[in-house]
Amino acid sequence: MPRFYFDVREEDRIIPDEVGVELESVEAAEREAIRRVTGISQERLSKGITSEIEVQVKDHEGFLLLTVTVSVVVRRTVRALE
Repeated sequence: MPRFYFDVREEDRIIPDEVGVELESVEAAEREAIRRVTGISQERLSKGITSEIEVQVKDHEGFLLLTVTVSVVVRRTVRALE
């Protein structure tokens, strides 16, 4: 089975996946990336932190295969601040 690596980018910080995971296919890696990015974003939101989070999926040679991004933006109106 091929090994996939899931690097996490948040703002200007990248956390590289140095271990990787063996999965059946790119489609399975995509599902895993979605699971990871939603889990990270839920954890950050529970702490009141909003930012864009990206999981970059790479193959064993470091080639970028796909990217999954979650972005939470809060825009308050003037009335909401009263």
